Amino acid sequence: MFNIDFEPVGRRGQCPSEKSILECAHEQNVDIVSICGGFGVCGQCKIQVVSGEVSELTEQEIAQLTEQEIKQNYRLACQCHPKSNVKIYIPSESLTAPQRTQIEGLELNVEPDPLVKGFDVRMDPPSLEIPEPDDRNIWNALEEQHSIPRGIIDLDVQRALSVNVRDLNWNVSVALRGEEIVAVGAPSTRWLGLAVDVGTTKIAAYLMDLESGETLAKQGIMNPQISYGEDVVARIFAAGKSPENAAKLQNLVVDALNETVQSLCSQIGADTSDIVDAVVVGNTAIHHLLLRLPVQQLGVSPYVPAVQSALDVKARDLGLKIAAGGYVHFLPNIAGYVGADHVAVLLATDLAEAQDAVLAIDIGTNTEICLNYKGRMTSVSCASGPAFEGAHIKFGMRAAPGAIEHMRLSGTKLDIQTIGGEPPVGICGSGLLDAVAQFRLNDVLDATGRMVEHPLVRNHSGMREVVLVDRPGRDPITISQKDVRELQLAKAAIRLGIRALVESEEIADDAIERVLLAGAFGTFIDVESAMTIGMFPSLPRERFVQVGNAAGTGARQALISRTRRLEAQQIAVRDRYIELAGIPDFNRKFADANSMSSSAARSRQYEKTH
Repeated sequence: MFNIDFEPVGRRGQCPSEKSILECAHEQNVDIVSICGGFGVCGQCKIQVVSGEVSELTEQEIAQLTEQEIKQNYRLACQCHPKSNVKIYIPSESLTAPQRTQIEGLELNVEPDPLVKGFDVRMDPPSLEIPEPDDRNIWNALEEQHSIPRGIIDLDVQRALSVNVRDLNWNVSVALRGEEIVAVGAPSTRWLGLAVDVGTTKIAAYLMDLESGETLAKQGIMNPQISYGEDVVARIFAAGKSPENAAKLQNLVVDALNETVQSLCSQIGADTSDIVDAVVVGNTAIHHLLLRLPVQQLGVSPYVPAVQSALDVKARDLGLKIAAGGYVHFLPNIAGYVGADHVAVLLATDLAEAQDAVLAIDIGTNTEICLNYKGRMTSVSCASGPAFEGAHIKFGMRAAPGAIEHMRLSGTKLDIQTIGGEPPVGICGSGLLDAVAQFRLNDVLDATGRMVEHPLVRNHSGMREVVLVDRPGRDPITISQKDVRELQLAKAAIRLGIRALVESEEIADDAIERVLLAGAFGTFIDVESAMTIGMFPSLPRERFVQVGNAAGTGARQALISRTRRLEAQQIAVRDRYIELAGIPDFNRKFADANSMSSSAARSRQYEKTH
C-alpha cells in the first residue's frame, strides 16, 4: 500500500500497486474525467507525477500523450500504477465540474491590509467626578491604548453605543474604517468581510476574516433577476418600464444576498453584524440596477454608464443587512458593457503587469475580453448569450448531477461522461461544446456548422439531430441543428472579439503568449474542443490557463487590501475600450467568425489518433 497525494484538491489516500491511479482517485472521491471508462483511449484522465515511482508508460499513453507531455511526467491515470508513495497533480481540465468549482480561486496572493480594522479597548466607566460622555470615552480609550486620533462615529452605531458598552462592561472591540467607527462588539470579535460577484446568471459570495485574509465560507446561488430576462438587455428594458420594476430588480438581488449572508454566517457560527465591510462586483448593468442608478442610457448607443468611478455606500442604504455602519465598495466600471467584474478579473490575474501579449477572457452570458500587449490594455464586450449555460438548447441544463459534461466520438461510437456519474438527464455547456467539436472532427458537421448525411444524423420533426442517449420510455437526449447554431453564435461573438483586439494591435494570433480563461464556463470547457470549432485561436495547449472565478478572486483581493482597491481604479483608467459593433467591416468578420473550421486543431487531433 502506498500513499497517494492528490493536488490541488488536497486529498490523500492509500493505494495498492495493482490498482491504477484513476481507481485510487475515485476511491478517495477525487473525480477525474474518464469518458472511456479507464481503457486509455479517450485521453481525458491526464495527470502529472510530481514525485514518486510509478509504472512504465503503456502503448495507450504513448498514443495519447504528446512528446512534451511525456517529458513533463504527464500520464493517463487509468494506465498508471503506483510503485512507491506518489504525489499527483491533476490539471483542471482532468477534473469534473464540481471539483473544478471546489479548487477555483484558492490563491489570493495578497498581504491582508483591510480598510476596516479591529481594536480592543478598555474604557473607564464614567463617574460623578469624571462624567465622560460615551463618545468621548471610547475615543479617549482608542487614543490612549492604540494612538488613534479622534474621528467620527456612524449614527446607527452611536444610537446603540451607550447600551452596548454597558452590556459589555466597558470592554469592547471597535471596528474602525479610516477615522470612522462602523461597529462596536465584544472583545476579540472576529470582524468579517463579504466579497460578492453578481453575475448575470449566478451570484458567488465569500465570507472572509479581514485580519487573516482567510476565506471562511462561500456559496453560489442563481441570480433571481433571471426571471426578468436571461440577458442584461432584457433587464435594462424591464427596469426602464417603471420605477417599481427597477426597485423590484434591486430588491431581488438584495434579498438573495441577505439570505446568503445569513447562511454563510450560520456555517461559521458568526452573526451578520460581524460583517463590517463588503466589496461587490458585477457588469455595468448589474452594478447600476443594484445601486438604483438609471440604466436606460446603457441600452442605446453610445452605451455609456451613469457612473464609472469606484463607489462607497452604506450597506443599509442598499438594504444589505450587515454591521450597523458597514460600507459596500463597488469597483469602478470601464464602459457600458464592461463593468467592475471585468476590472476584478484583470486585478486577480495581474494582467496589468504582463509584459508579453496576454489575453484574459471571462466567459459568460456576456463575455469580456482584454488584451494586454506591451503594457497597453484594450477590452471588448461580446454578447455570447446563454448557450454556455445550457439555455436555448433543447436538452440543455446547468452544470448539475446527470448533465453530460464530456463527450468523445470515434466513427459512430459515442462515449459520454456525466457530472457525478449520474444517469444522463441533459447536457450542459461544456458537454455541448465537446459534442459539437467531436461532430466537426468526425465530419458530422461541415465547416459552416451544417449537419451532413451521416449514420448518426437523423431527421426528426423536420430537424436534423444526433441522438446522444436513448432513454426507453422517454425522449432521447439529442443535439439538433438548432442547438449547433445557438452554440455557433456564442462562439462567433467570442472569436470576433479576440480578432478585434489582435487586429487593433496589428499582431497575429500566434503572438499571444498566454490566454487566461475565467468564469464558470471558462473553468469547465475543454480547450481543445474550443479550438476545434474555432472559438479560440489555434495555439499550443500550454498557453491556456483556466483561472476559475477570477472576478470573485478580484473582489476578495479588493476586500482585504487597500492597495488592490487603488490598483483596480488604475486599471479602469488604463484599459481602453473598443465597441465591437463599430469595428470596420463588422458583418463580414462576424460571418467569418461563424466558421467551424480550425485546421491546426484538426491536425493535432489527427496526430493523436494516428
